Amino acid sequence: MRAGRPKIGDQATSDVVVRLRTPEGRDEWLYCHSAVLAAGSTYFADRLSDAWPTCQILGSRYCVEVYCQELDLSSYVTALRLLYAIEPCSHFGVRGALGVLQAAVHLGCGQIAAACAGYIESAPWEEADEEEILRTVPGLGPQYECILARLRPIDPAPVTSIFLSAFRHATLSSAAGPARELKSAAQEQLEYMLTEDDDAPLIALDNDTVKSQVKDCATALLSQFSAFMSSILTKQKEAPPLDGEHGQLQQELQFFLCDISWVSQVLSKLEMMKCIVVYWVGVSTDMVETVDAVCTGDDCLKTRLKVVEVSAKVLDAVAFGNVILPAEKRRHMVNLWIRFARVTKSLADQGDQDGDGEAETPKENLDNEVCQGLESAIVSIVLTLPSNSQAEILSEWLQSKHVRYPDLTEALEAWCYRSKVAKRRLSFLSDIGQVS
Repeated sequence: MRAGRPKIGDQATSDVVVRLRTPEGRDEWLYCHSAVLAAGSTYFADRLSDAWPTCQILGSRYCVEVYCQELDLSSYVTALRLLYAIEPCSHFGVRGALGVLQAAVHLGCGQIAAACAGYIESAPWEEADEEEILRTVPGLGPQYECILARLRPIDPAPVTSIFLSAFRHATLSSAAGPARELKSAAQEQLEYMLTEDDDAPLIALDNDTVKSQVKDCATALLSQFSAFMSSILTKQKEAPPLDGEHGQLQQELQFFLCDISWVSQVLSKLEMMKCIVVYWVGVSTDMVETVDAVCTGDDCLKTRLKVVEVSAKVLDAVAFGNVILPAEKRRHMVNLWIRFARVTKSLADQGDQDGDGEAETPKENLDNEVCQGLESAIVSIVLTLPSNSQAEILSEWLQSKHVRYPDLTEALEAWCYRSKVAKRRLSFLSDIGQVS
């Protein structure tokens, strides 16, 4: 501060009193100097001019009243102090600088307002800061809208570019460690971009460019998975993996399955499930053989559960008619995954019964939503098959010791009814033999 410069609150040299008044009755007096106020504030310059008729006199001093809300009073005091000695806005933090900015705009303190706006625009924000800024800044005038630049909707082209780049990264094979963590973070954010909640998805779900490149990435991932399974099955025929290799192969298989499960979720939102359904149908037998070859011992359940999770998504797409498959392929899928699912459910239930109750080691189990979804999809698909195919599946199900899951009771009831009334319902046909 320069020598001889007046100080706020110095009654000996003050020639003006600023009264800060609130609706609640607060009345703060600050002893100020008209030269300082008029030089830094258009509000005070106007009210201290000869053209302003309502300036009051308190003793030998002018009096200027400023009305503000109770919560804003300290910000107005700070703004007045900054007219005397500028200090960095970072001292106040984002919320404090926002309050001073409001006061400075009201008082016409252009230099102070510009400093606060510059600090807020460049400083990091917390979520609460963002909400307060969104409530406050739009009412301050267009010259301060630059503060909102980081919150504005982005153009479609950069969104598409980021989405596709992140999707390529999210579908690359990666081992455990930081690369895997980064990949998981990318998958989480991509899923959020496609989520339709209170806000529309960030990426257009009908974008042909996005769909084409997503399909290419998904196909590349599935090709890697096919090569992985082929390698395992070839080695299995030549020389079974050593005990030490099983853990590494199982972990790699688990990573692939997690990625495929995630890709299935994305493809479902983009209405592109046919890509993965056709693939999964084609490799189902190899998939089961790979699991049997790699997953041995007590630690196989987690991998089997992930296989069931992916299969449930695939079967669900078929059951709802989102992907059309010939009857023979539907029958093959149902037969294979009924067997796999009931063995997996049995292993999960057995693990619960054998558990020692220690909370530190939570038991792996079939997610209830996945369990019900898979069962519902299987029932729906069974009921789309020819009557004789239904009979074969239901007969095998009833003879299984794992008859409780999946529960095909609903399919059995529908089959019994259809079979019993079939001839009567189709009696209008001239040659009933053509229907059998």
